[in-house]
Amino acid sequence: MKRTTSYLHGHPRGGYLMLLALVFGSIFLTVLGSLSSFVLTENHAQSASTGRSKALAMAEAGLEYYRWHLAHFPTDLQNGTGAPGPYSLPFTDPEGGTTGTITLGIAGHMSCGQIRSIDITSTGSPNDGSNVSRTVYAKYAQPTVAEYSYVLNSSDWASDERIINGPYHTNGGVRLDGVANSSVSSSLSTWSCTASFGCSPSVVKPGVFGTGPHPEYWSYPTPQVDFAAIAADFTSLKTLALAGGGALYFPRTSTGTTGVNAGKGYHLVFNSGGTVTVYRVTNETNTPSIPISNPSVTSLQADYSRIATETLVNTYTLSTDCGLIFVEDNTWIEGAIPTSVTVIAANVTTPGVNPNIYLPNNITYSNPSGTSGLTAIASNDVLIPPNSPFNMTLTGVFIAQSGSFGRNLYPCSNAPNDIRGALSIHGTTVANKRSDTLWSYSGFGCSGTRLSGYASRIDAFDRALSTNPPPFTPITSSIYKFVDWHEE
Repeated sequence: MKRTTSYLHGHPRGGYLMLLALVFGSIFLTVLGSLSSFVLTENHAQSASTGRSKALAMAEAGLEYYRWHLAHFPTDLQNGTGAPGPYSLPFTDPEGGTTGTITLGIAGHMSCGQIRSIDITSTGSPNDGSNVSRTVYAKYAQPTVAEYSYVLNSSDWASDERIINGPYHTNGGVRLDGVANSSVSSSLSTWSCTASFGCSPSVVKPGVFGTGPHPEYWSYPTPQVDFAAIAADFTSLKTLALAGGGALYFPRTSTGTTGVNAGKGYHLVFNSGGTVTVYRVTNETNTPSIPISNPSVTSLQADYSRIATETLVNTYTLSTDCGLIFVEDNTWIEGAIPTSVTVIAANVTTPGVNPNIYLPNNITYSNPSGTSGLTAIASNDVLIPPNSPFNMTLTGVFIAQSGSFGRNLYPCSNAPNDIRGALSIHGTTVANKRSDTLWSYSGFGCSGTRLSGYASRIDAFDRALSTNPPPFTPITSSIYKFVDWHEE
């Protein structure tokens, strides 16, 4: 019995140790394999991360290289080769070794035979075995007024019915009682707020002041926006329009410089199908008003902004290669803008004649994805007539080069057109003089204190226009820069 017991106790003890060795050995090998795999994976991830960083640095270096190239050769879109791209460039480190390759793609946006902007794509590929590459895109152009919601050359009062989304700048002072959700800048450290800005008696105020929220967005004094520099070169634009190539030109039909005969012109109705229907305005209705360009007058003035009769000229197909319409007379604009187009209302033939642009109806985009865009430039005022929609939408860049933007004061005798509802502007407003679309007044045969114009107003700049404005939109700087950048 004892021998049998000793045998049975001794044999399992050796097998048990062997089993433990196998189990712990397997665990050790599993942990070691997992650790090795983890270290290898982390090493690959680190290598890939380093490679991606190198690739991005190379791609950005490609953009900077071509910006340098364009600074020396502004019209060269072929990297000095005379042949179409893409273009492959070696990337060398400071010690002279080649560490990767840059591949460039260059494409220019042309209008009427002139370069508007340049698209640059740059791909960086390091020679480190990571097998990664990264591509960045940039648009190279001169910055334009479309980067702002508002640009004024005079002092302004943004009253409490206003909501402004986008950068707002004035070379004068601004009383801001409305809501501004972006930067508000004035070129003045102080200015005299008078009764026309709600200050009675007059008082010296900071460049920006008021009851509006977000004073942390206000800054003053800041550099001026040079209105002389942003003034369109009307003579050269007329020459381009007369040269054809898809541009349209319409001569002056008005006669004289004052009165009803000076108020004629052309009515442009844009159609979503890619055309514009043009009418010649043959007569207007006089609607007496206080002009926004001269609000200090005490008696009503003649206002010929309302069309009475017109005749059809033609319907024209809009060019996608030269989106320019030059009119040497007053111009009424409305409709659905189908492409990227700039309308100029200016006279370079008759001294003393400065046409207006009138906005009698809604202006929208039929292709809002970025292919539609409007810049409307008047050598004088951009005005909203008395018969405008009760709730109105305007889309585009509207520029009163030497005048005002807004709606004249139409007193109660024009009811129900004296007071309107909401005005929404999606784009940019630029004016040399003061801009107003709402008036508080008394007199003119009206009882008590009354309002005239749009009771509420929302201004919002258009991000798509800021990076891809219509042709010949006035620039704010002659220095080219990257106005858009993203990784593809």
